[in-house]
Order: sequence, then C-alpha cells, then structure tokens
Amino acid sequence: MAQRKRQLVSNELSEAALQLLAQKGFDAVTIDEIAATAGVSKRTFFRYFASKEDVVVQFLADMGTGMRAALASRPIEEQPSASLRHAAWVSMAACADHSDRALRVVQLILRTPALRARFLERQDQWRDDLAAELAQRLGLDPDTDLYPQLAAGMALTAFDAVLQRWSGSDGAEDPAELTDRAFATIAPALDSVE
Repeated sequence: MAQRKRQLVSNELSEAALQLLAQKGFDAVTIDEIAATAGVSKRTFFRYFASKEDVVVQFLADMGTGMRAALASRPIEEQPSASLRHAAWVSMAACADHSDRALRVVQLILRTPALRARFLERQDQWRDDLAAELAQRLGLDPDTDLYPQLAAGMALTAFDAVLQRWSGSDGAEDPAELTDRAFATIAPALDSVE
C-alpha cells in the first residue's frame, strides 16, 4: 500500500512538472511551482526527486526500461535489425500515443542543454542494457565481442535521429515511418552479426 502511494505521488509530481516545463520552458519553472501544482510541499518534492532534471530523467528511464523489455520479448530467431527496430518503436510509440505532451517534453529535452546532457547520459545506460540483452540473445561475450555495443549504439543513434526529426517537425512527420526508414538504413550492418 505504501509503495502504491509513493508511486502515485511520484506520478503526480512527474505529471505536474512535465506539464509546467513543457508550457513555460525549463528555466522559467521553479520547484515551488511544481510542488504547488502537484499539491505537495517542496520537502515532499525533494523526497522523490533531487532536481527538476531528475523529473525528466525519470520519464527517460522508463523509456529505456521499455526498450530492453521489448528486445527481450522478441523471437530469438528474428534478425537483430527487426528486434532492435521493434525495441526502439516501443519507446517512439509511447511518445506518439501521448503526442502533445510527449512532443513538448521531447522538444524540451532536446532544446535544453542540461536535459540533453542527462538524456545522453541516460542513453549510455540504455546502450549497456541493450548490448547485454543482445549478447545474451546471440550467445556473444559482451566483454570481448564488439557487436553488441556497436549494434545497441546504432539502434540508439537511429532512435535519437527519429526523435529529433519528429520533434523538429512539431509532430508532423510520422514517427512509425521515420523509424522504419532509420532502421532500413542501418539494417545491413545490424544483420551482419557473425
């Protein structure tokens, strides 16, 4: 019960913060405003998050967890390009499903240097997670084989390019079509695993 309550408060804070940050911009929003909008004290905010950046980073962490789970759920005999495309699409689809809010949050992340840095830092963790999953799926040694890290890096570069094009077009470009095009470009390299 306590865990569920903590999750609800965390979700409320995240929702309030993301809405305010997307509306006003990162620098214009204070932690006091976020706490007031969520109906909690500033002290409560700091029990859940160390900073405004951390609220956005939590949004990103959930995306990365979803990617690894999606990759793990794919058929073992599937080509790596198809499995990785699906994994990236799970996170893109989550953005597309909540397109207005997600678009504003993605634009905020990509346009705010502090958030962009945290996003790239988070992607390093995603790459390691995806590489570990790929190594396990393909029976490779993640410490000696280059393929898992390179493939995970290519997949995340494609994901990042799609996010940038989608957000740069204000959501006008179709994220599914962009994802398909990005992965079609890198598929020959991804599927050349030995």
